Amino acid sequence: MIHKFATVYAGHVDFPDYGQNATPANERHFSNEHLAGVYDKMETIAKTMDRLGFDTLWMAEHHFQREGYEVLPNILMCAVHLAHVTKRLKIGCGFNITPMWHPLRLAEDFATADILTKGRTIFGVGRGYHSREVETFGAPILDQNANRELFEEQVEILFKAFNNESFSHQGKHYTLPPEVPYRGYQLKELTLVPRPVNRPVECWQPIVSASPRGLDFMVKYDIKGAVGGGAATMQAGPIQAYRDAAGRAGKNWQLGENLMLGVHGLVARTREEALRRLTPLYEEHVKMFAPLGFVPGLTPEQIAAVAGRGGWAAAGVPPVEHFMKLGSWFAGTPDDLVVFLKGIEEKYPGMEHINFSSPISTPKEVMVEQFEIIAAEVMPHFAGGAVQAAAAK
Repeated sequence: MIHKFATVYAGHVDFPDYGQNATPANERHFSNEHLAGVYDKMETIAKTMDRLGFDTLWMAEHHFQREGYEVLPNILMCAVHLAHVTKRLKIGCGFNITPMWHPLRLAEDFATADILTKGRTIFGVGRGYHSREVETFGAPILDQNANRELFEEQVEILFKAFNNESFSHQGKHYTLPPEVPYRGYQLKELTLVPRPVNRPVECWQPIVSASPRGLDFMVKYDIKGAVGGGAATMQAGPIQAYRDAAGRAGKNWQLGENLMLGVHGLVARTREEALRRLTPLYEEHVKMFAPLGFVPGLTPEQIAAVAGRGGWAAAGVPPVEHFMKLGSWFAGTPDDLVVFLKGIEEKYPGMEHINFSSPISTPKEVMVEQFEIIAAEVMPHFAGGAVQAAAAK
């Protein structure tokens, strides 16, 4: 049953223009002062969600984005700060891009955040998708097999470090500890100092390809999954596949258990108003993500079209209504959203987490408005929602 409401804020700045007729994505280049303003926006979002009784604010690790779409390079540092300006809100790492880290440095940094935030930081790992980011840090992403191989070894090391008083590891990429003399003895084991005090460590990962290998790996380490909407919400897709992987491991999980479903959208007094306001935000989202392969179904010609100004209809670029029919985007009234989420709840009885997010590029004041509406008119219809909202007052 749904009772935990969250949002993803990947760290976008406020833009001066939006949509297909606005500045092309690759031509956006903001000043450092403008980019640094993301931290004030982040803090406002966190304080608002905390006040209204939301469960988790998920943030994303990204680098070098002068375009202003995702500009939070260190979400663990952000989590420590936000935990000290909020009371209850959890801060989710959605996600630390593991190939860009040494796994032990990531383990140490999370352990520090776990202690300083008193358990309010949620761990998350991902393989990455921006070549500019991952390859710049010396890890593979264009070679997907090499990326997955590295990622899996790193996650193995992370959990060894979290769960053992001392450990060692020998693999293709890492020998830990190195075989060196230290203070009169030969080094054989390491201890993470400090280790997280809230164990077992709750860990999340995005589910993208939903390959059996990837899902079996997640289940092996009890990693929970974040799933996008649309086709991903069909039982034959990742949600069913994740449950099947659990079954292969001898775990009897309900459909939707240990998963979080993500939907982009906007609520307003009428569906027409919501759709009108959502459309340019959706178009800005497509401008950012289509060239990276995260807008399903687009042809190379359509991807080329979204890189310029206008002309989307002539190129056949699908409008937001197309993805609303698939369930990955939403525009409507608060009552419409309640009905939509009740349908999700009925289809996936094990699902507790809903991530309803404003599209990337949504202005700060609109995001705050959306949180207010959802907390007042949507959350109370779900188990625990009214309790969360009341506790936050």
